[in-house]
Amino acid sequence: MIVKPSMTSLLKKVPNKYSLVVGTAKRARQISLGSPKLTDEKVESDVTCAAIEVDEGKIIFKK
Repeated sequence: MIVKPSMTSLLKKVPNKYSLVVGTAKRARQISLGSPKLTDEKVESDVTCAAIEVDEGKIIFKK
């Protein structure tokens, strides 16, 4: 469960929950396969790292 960033904060950056889940999962997989992290925060989980990147505006969702 992701506590930080909050779901409310993340949903301001994406069109809907489905896009958030799919986009975050894709980004987390990229990180787990060796893609460089775009955030300076130290986190253990790739999913949390991806969510932080979304919250910071470093990941943009397209339709």
